[in-house]
Amino acid sequence: MVLEKLISECQKNQPKAQEQLYRLFEKKFFGLCLKYSSSYADAQDNFQEGFLIIFRKINQYSGKGSFEGWAKRILINNALQKYKGVRFMEVLTDNIPDVDIEIDEEELSLDYLMQIIQELPDQYRIVFSLYVLDDYSHQEISEMLSISTGTTKSNLHRARLLLKEKIEKKTVTNLKKSAK
Repeated sequence: MVLEKLISECQKNQPKAQEQLYRLFEKKFFGLCLKYSSSYADAQDNFQEGFLIIFRKINQYSGKGSFEGWAKRILINNALQKYKGVRFMEVLTDNIPDVDIEIDEEELSLDYLMQIIQELPDQYRIVFSLYVLDDYSHQEISEMLSISTGTTKSNLHRARLLLKEKIEKKTVTNLKKSAK
């Protein structure tokens, strides 16, 4: 296995292996950092800091489970560190209905979707990314962010409402342009 050999070499602090490992996961992990950052520059910082932590802690990786999953957890936790102690919006109601967002994939690019996700307020963007994009449960998010599960549900609901509103505005704008 090439990955196992790279990890082993990284555990010996071999710069060439570190560079190869970095290049191997660069695009995927940077995309992950974009989901938890409010800007491209913030994502770059989180990505660089996260990889430094990965290299510092690589001896803790036991080979059990996927390396990618282990590293993703480090990157997410690093990105979330800046929000520790920040008070997230409190729950207004525990009875929050789900919001369905219908997306015409031809109308919306991935770049646009990432842009509007990044524009969300921090508490909404983080909960949305953890729940929708990375499949964490409300309980797991609650523990990661030290907030109640009701707050995670409320923040997810508000994130979906804001995204739906932005998508609908773009769709209306595109319809007006095509009608001209």
